[in-house]
Amino acid sequence: MPDHQDHALAALMAAKPLYLKSSSLSEQIYQLLRELILERKIPGDSEMSESRLADELQVSRTPMREALVRLAGEGLLVRRGARSYAVRAVDTKEYFDSMALRELLECEAISKAVERIDQAALETLASELDALSKGEHDESSHWHFDDRLHNFIAEASGNRVLVKMLVQLRANARLFRLHSPLHRQKENHEEHLDVIDALRRRDAQAGTAAMRQHLHNLRNEVLKALSGG
Repeated sequence: MPDHQDHALAALMAAKPLYLKSSSLSEQIYQLLRELILERKIPGDSEMSESRLADELQVSRTPMREALVRLAGEGLLVRRGARSYAVRAVDTKEYFDSMALRELLECEAISKAVERIDQAALETLASELDALSKGEHDESSHWHFDDRLHNFIAEASGNRVLVKMLVQLRANARLFRLHSPLHRQKENHEEHLDVIDALRRRDAQAGTAAMRQHLHNLRNEVLKALSGG
């Protein structure tokens, strides 16, 4: 395992230590590694050895193996050997296919969530968005908010299968953009606010239009970057 991965693991462990509870240790490792992957702290060419990771985190191999198998099952990792993995690469076609399906499912989620949305929770998200748009925050803060908002809407739809599918599709999009120089925080904030405002009014039509435009803009930015624009 390359040294840069060791540094990333050490830094995150210092900030977020594992609390060794046997019943949830595998879950803690899974969440830790998932965050490292989606926050670009484990490069795609890094080998993730089960034994080396277990040693780094000072845990037994069984919960480490369970966490790695789970991440592979969700499409975040691919096997490189009997006991090693790497971050999965998502190509351009898979990205655009995922985004097309996201549009269908996220618009469906909005239409179902409008009448079920928790208004107090929505206002909390609106306040967080306002704080993000005004202050200086690292990239992970913006990504975590993006994740919370989209998951909040999906969960409010009441369709658990839809929630699981969107988690996977959003992970695909995130993996595609891991090495991308694209940054559109200001635009994301404005588009997210349009979605939140529609949900405040319980306006399903405006909400689906705002979500569709948001996803179109994300795709168009990638198309522009790929064309050299």
